[in-house]
Amino acid sequence: MENSVSKIWSETIQAGAHWSGVIRRGTTLRVKDLQGGANVSMLMYNLEVPSERYNMPDTLKGQKTAFLTAPNVCYSDMGRVMCSIVEDTCGWHDTIGGISNAKLVEEKFGQASYQEVHNDYFKNGYDSLVNELEKWSLQAKDLVPNINWFSKIRVENDGAMTFVEGNSQAGDYVDLRFEMDCIVVLSTCQHPLDSASSYAPKPIELTVSKSAPMQSDDACLRHKPENERAFYNTAIYYGEKPYDFSH
Repeated sequence: MENSVSKIWSETIQAGAHWSGVIRRGTTLRVKDLQGGANVSMLMYNLEVPSERYNMPDTLKGQKTAFLTAPNVCYSDMGRVMCSIVEDTCGWHDTIGGISNAKLVEEKFGQASYQEVHNDYFKNGYDSLVNELEKWSLQAKDLVPNINWFSKIRVENDGAMTFVEGNSQAGDYVDLRFEMDCIVVLSTCQHPLDSASSYAPKPIELTVSKSAPMQSDDACLRHKPENERAFYNTAIYYGEKPYDFSH
């Protein structure tokens, strides 16, 4: 990772799986698409106060975008930076497509229950994320609009949303520098608008490394005036000296 040093750990997350864990402030999480065509539905919560969580509307309007890529940041609903996208080889990550549910998966791909195929049963994003949230004393009511890393949705003139095939290739990755201690919850189930005719989620790799110190000319910090304010809010939350915003 060009923007980080000192690898801490790495783990492969299987296709159609779910995962959660703590990613600390000062570390960088690399999310890597191993085979191409992956989808990673992700949510983030403040470890200390989980009622503070990723806020999609503020993230988009504050940076005047409808999708995420470097050097965007992800805002919390308290106006702080949860993580910064410091490197991205994919270039477009969906913020509006949501997650699949059991009914949608059954309608698209048919039935494959645990009783029939054991661990190869057809999973969906909603149940996967809720399963992980409950490990942290959170519930379905704590679900908020999520990020879908590696997926691209095009909005047509009539408002319809179209899934863009081939957005992510094998080896593509996104580096997320965490600015807060966060509970990260994710699912590798297929995007709800995935045009594939069969159930075929993809595996990913997670790697965490210690982040390099942020500089005053940091691209994420300087990307938008709202980002500077959010970084200021984050610094004082942790009792640290705010960054020098003079240009």
